Amino acid sequence: LCFAQKDVFQLKDIEKIAPKEKGITSMSVKEILQSLVDDGMVDTDRIGTSNYFWAFPSKALHARKRKLEELESQFAESSQKKEVLQKSIEKSKIGREDTAERAALIEELAALRQKKEQLKAEVDKYRECDPDVIEEMRKTNKIAMEAANRWTDNIFSIKSWAKRKFGFEESRIDKSFGIPEDLDYID
Repeated sequence: LCFAQKDVFQLKDIEKIAPKEKGITSMSVKEILQSLVDDGMVDTDRIGTSNYFWAFPSKALHARKRKLEELESQFAESSQKKEVLQKSIEKSKIGREDTAERAALIEELAALRQKKEQLKAEVDKYRECDPDVIEEMRKTNKIAMEAANRWTDNIFSIKSWAKRKFGFEESRIDKSFGIPEDLDYID
């Protein structure tokens, strides 16, 4: 509507003209107009107490030209990147031509990698005999033994306290709490 008449309109004018010329219901004119303003296809400005709307063909033409220039710039940049990558690919292919010697070296590399995996598996198999692993296990065992003795000491302290405080027999405490009769410190 604004393109065709190349004029400035108020909302009430557009609400009268749009149903007649474009077949838009007058109830949806305001919503459609706001959508066009949000998309930047129609300009609006408040002058005094009135809102004016307009859309000139030259603005759309300039917007398309800017978008075209932007896309052309992106295309040129992408083409340049592609060219650089092509050169890089060509450069990396130098010295990697398929020859019998290269095929033999690749085959040898695969065999060496497989042998490395086999040796690694064999080393892992004997890992428990590694002095470092054994020393680590000894340290872990010592810490666990100290913790077990500390808890045993705690149990004996609580049993002693319960006997003094409540006069319970030791066998009754052991039975009530599931403490084995042969509970003792670990050497």
